[in-house]
Amino acid sequence: MSTPERWTQATVHPDMWLDAADDPREAGGPAAQGERATLEEYLRSYRLTLRLKCDGLDAAQLATRSVPPSTMSLLGLVRHLAEVERDWRNWITTGPPADGLYGEPDGDFLGAVGDDAVVEATWADLAREQAATDAVLAPVADLSSTLGRSQVVVRDLMVHRIEEYARHCGHADLLRECVDGRVRQ
Repeated sequence: MSTPERWTQATVHPDMWLDAADDPREAGGPAAQGERATLEEYLRSYRLTLRLKCDGLDAAQLATRSVPPSTMSLLGLVRHLAEVERDWRNWITTGPPADGLYGEPDGDFLGAVGDDAVVEATWADLAREQAATDAVLAPVADLSSTLGRSQVVVRDLMVHRIEEYARHCGHADLLRECVDGRVRQ
């Protein structure tokens, strides 16, 4: 595999992914106030970062396993995060657990193939699973509350979600650079 030339879309600061004025993570309002608002803002920012790292790539590029023999790809990361959102929701609900989205162990990564229908379904899965988990957590005012059969502390789950997205955004940085050379931010 040839090494792509490093590049950026930014014009103001060439070491950035894109210019601040074009960055959807920049809310432009006052900083989040309070613990819950801060946690939700960090989660929102990492979710948008993942989208940015995938932006502009076709299905084949999204499915590229850039660091063999790893099964990891950008599309696989999106599928993985959809799967873990469902897992987290299973932790904090009391009904029967929902089945996994992608079947076999590592199915999130193994099923990440360069097909437009798979990409579209994956983004829909992620949006649905994020919204469903967010909806379960939204009415819980006290972050020290515990939920579900596992009695998970809401604060711990919120921090764990941020950690998971942050770690995978780091992977996405490297994967994207391997795919087409785009760097930073």
